[in-house]
Amino acid sequence: MSELITAELVDLDLSAETKEAAARSLAERMAASGRVTDLEGFLADVAAREAQMPTGLDGGIGIPHCRSEHVTEPTLAFGRSAPGIDFGAPDGPADLIFLIAAPAGGDADHLSILSTLARQLMDETFTGALRSATAPERTAALIRGDASAAEPDAEPGAEPEPAVAESGAEPPAQAAEPAAQAPEPAEPDQRAEPTAAPEPTAAPFRIVAITSCPTGIAHTYMAAESLEKAGQAAGVEVFVETQGSAGFQRLDPQLIADADGVIFAHDVEVREKERFAGKPTVDVGVKAGINRPAELIAEVRQKAAHGETSAPPRAAAPMDKGAEASDNYATRLRKWLMTGVSYMVPFVAAGGLLIALAFAIGGYTINKAPSVAEHFLWTESASWAALLFQIGSVAFGFLVPVLAGFIAYGMADRPGLVPGFVGGAIALTINAGFLGGLIAGLLAGAVVMAIQRVRIPPVLRGIMPVVVIPLISSAIVGFLMFLVIGKPIAAVQKGLTDWLSGLTGANAIILGVILGLMMCFDLGGPLNKVAYAFAVGGLAHPNEGSLKVMAAVMAAGMVPPLAMALATTLRGRLFTKAERENGKAAWVLGASFITEGAIPFAAADPLRVIPSAMAGGAVTGALSMAFGCTLRAPHGGIFVVPLIGQPLLYLLAIAAGVGVSTALVILLKGLRKPSPSHPSPAPADDGAGVPVAA
Repeated sequence: MSELITAELVDLDLSAETKEAAARSLAERMAASGRVTDLEGFLADVAAREAQMPTGLDGGIGIPHCRSEHVTEPTLAFGRSAPGIDFGAPDGPADLIFLIAAPAGGDADHLSILSTLARQLMDETFTGALRSATAPERTAALIRGDASAAEPDAEPGAEPEPAVAESGAEPPAQAAEPAAQAPEPAEPDQRAEPTAAPEPTAAPFRIVAITSCPTGIAHTYMAAESLEKAGQAAGVEVFVETQGSAGFQRLDPQLIADADGVIFAHDVEVREKERFAGKPTVDVGVKAGINRPAELIAEVRQKAAHGETSAPPRAAAPMDKGAEASDNYATRLRKWLMTGVSYMVPFVAAGGLLIALAFAIGGYTINKAPSVAEHFLWTESASWAALLFQIGSVAFGFLVPVLAGFIAYGMADRPGLVPGFVGGAIALTINAGFLGGLIAGLLAGAVVMAIQRVRIPPVLRGIMPVVVIPLISSAIVGFLMFLVIGKPIAAVQKGLTDWLSGLTGANAIILGVILGLMMCFDLGGPLNKVAYAFAVGGLAHPNEGSLKVMAAVMAAGMVPPLAMALATTLRGRLFTKAERENGKAAWVLGASFITEGAIPFAAADPLRVIPSAMAGGAVTGALSMAFGCTLRAPHGGIFVVPLIGQPLLYLLAIAAGVGVSTALVILLKGLRKPSPSHPSPAPADDGAGVPVAA
């Protein structure tokens, strides 16, 4: 592996005036060294990280940093600006700028190198040496740790004076005389008074701390270093657990148990927070840990003196247990919603396809057949169609309760299931539909989370998840759904249904465009699932409008993987070997209405793939609505074409969208040029003798 920083990555006369210009100037050096493969993509990642929180620190330091798929190895570039550049620090502009680039899949060893630098930035001797350095070579050596900050900065070309001992120098004084003999041990005097044992010294105040930031590269470790130094100055033992991008090494449980106080200096959720329950706690942002550690230590000591302790946190929900360090609350909300949708989809597939098969066998009037429990003829196809329809209808009836129940489960674990299912069932009862189930699930999870934060006597904790929480939360959710928010939601749902029923002409086409864009924007993510769930919810009480929506949604969702498959077939040289292999599978995935088949392409090149997919999806959605295509099956892709109204026009709409997406992605990839700062006259070989596009 190359060195973290070299002289070519150092600019001692950085002339940029803005933080964006500074990042670009330093990133160009990385690209010229072959460490950044896509300059614009990397700068977009740097800007996204900067948007989360300014990276300026007190003391004239700016540390723009990010993890990026466009970085080939851990790299650091350094710039020194005489006038200073504003990175959002409270004390003014920064004259020392470090651009830290970590690969998206960087391992713990790589990130530990970057964390070492972050800790060094808290040393005034180190930063002073960087300000006085006159040569890029020495600057790079200082940052790598190959040179000492205490050594004077040699003039360029000067020879260092060797430290040679003078010949004939006298040996050290203690070596000149033989050591005195140790006295013989005296016989113990039985009559002597026993000496008193020394009084034990009082144990120092002990603090355990957690530091974390969204990327876990710089602020995390700088806060740790700052807290440890402030603890030494105050005579306090401070033990820090850094929850960085590469995971975290848990503090010893006994150390936590013996701690007198806790400091959380974090900008993302603290993982396994329940370990610190019941102790005096100070909870602040990560920058407070860097800028005012002494105040935090004093505050936690004051809380300990007054006996203030934190409430026991709720147990981590299933969606939170595997959370990454960078997961914020918006990310968790998305995961909670996706939990409900993922548990709902099997019911959709099973129930919807059974209903579709029933229509195919017995016609659209089969929904009026009597119950098969009372009337069933083994030799009549109509009876079998009725059986399929009634089984599918029962499965479909679980959609909203399952959605609500598992949203609540994702938020609050098993205690959320009961109020979630109850709220979802009430949503069905009052005709609030899919929208009501969504809100009921979030409401149930929030209520349970609130109850779990209440201090409970130890004697009652055993019955809380089995009796108390389900009882209280179900009563609260039921009250709110029946009497407060349920009716307004039902009115909105009815208005939506009536609007869909009356959609014709231009309005229908506009809706098709919107649904197509949603299906193709995140390729199976939250927007895709919202559009899909919206369409499926209309199948519970089908009408002409809802059947058109279902057709448009499925058609648009098939476009991205089919387009990527076609593009890799037509212009394979624009794609890597792995993408060409994924293109073969994308044919089947797209034909089966699995939009996620396009994710590998979007992950590798989102700025070209996603807009292309959205354009094709919008065309397909609009054409499907314009052609009046209908669909009663919620899934199946081309395998349910016999169940589609206007099947030939439906296939034409899909083909048109695939053509648009394919043409756009080929055009955009064909226009891509290598970065001027990263010349590569010979294209790289993917191992199969085929050049790989930059």
